[in-house]
Amino acid sequence: MIDVSAMSAEGTIMPAVPDRAGIAQGEVGNRLLQRMDPGDFALLQPFIVRMPTSNGERLADAGAPIDSVCFPEAGIAGFLDVLDDGRRLAVGLLGREGFVGWPLLMGNDRWPHEVMARGRNGTALRVEAGHLQQALAASPRLREFLLRYASAFITQMSRTIVSNLIHPIESRTARWLLLYHDRIDSDELTITHEELSVMLGVRRASVTEALHQLEGDGGIRAYRGRLLIRDRAILLAMAAETYGQAEAEYHRLIG
Repeated sequence: MIDVSAMSAEGTIMPAVPDRAGIAQGEVGNRLLQRMDPGDFALLQPFIVRMPTSNGERLADAGAPIDSVCFPEAGIAGFLDVLDDGRRLAVGLLGREGFVGWPLLMGNDRWPHEVMARGRNGTALRVEAGHLQQALAASPRLREFLLRYASAFITQMSRTIVSNLIHPIESRTARWLLLYHDRIDSDELTITHEELSVMLGVRRASVTEALHQLEGDGGIRAYRGRLLIRDRAILLAMAAETYGQAEAEYHRLIG
């Protein structure tokens, strides 16, 4: 068995001793690691540690040092911009298609955002920042590969900005539900009205109205603390141009 890392009371990732035998590339559930050149994966393999994540767990604090990165296998990592008054606004999310820690690739040694785990029964593969930096120094190809992912994720964040500026609440709600749905293996989303209000930067009453419209159109069924996706095509039609650009960019850059 591979030892999992512990989490501090503040939710930051604690050091863990890696299994030097490593996790085989065919055994990982993260798509970046799956698609990585085998030689580049071998640079990281001895230092990969599998850890559990739980819904609502804080994976990173804005302004804290980046001491490790993680590649989700199951579950979602939500990125939040923290304002001076303590309000938190969602700027992006990722799942098993990406990794948490891409600011390191750009010379940033501190977390620019707060990162929260979402979803039940999540797992992620952790690598200490120093070990990743060593692998990046040894392989420009690895750095380029991970930078391509970072570019796709920044495209998602920029579309979030545009969507918040010009699109109605119903379209923005449909977009976030699609982003969640893309990253889980179920039509049932564990998400509350409060979480959606943070993602959208609006009052809970506005979220409730948007969900009522999506439910009336037949796209979803809302329950307490969870949502059921009934017709994804309806959500796609409602999201319109708010969704699809970043996803196409990911497929272009990563495959």
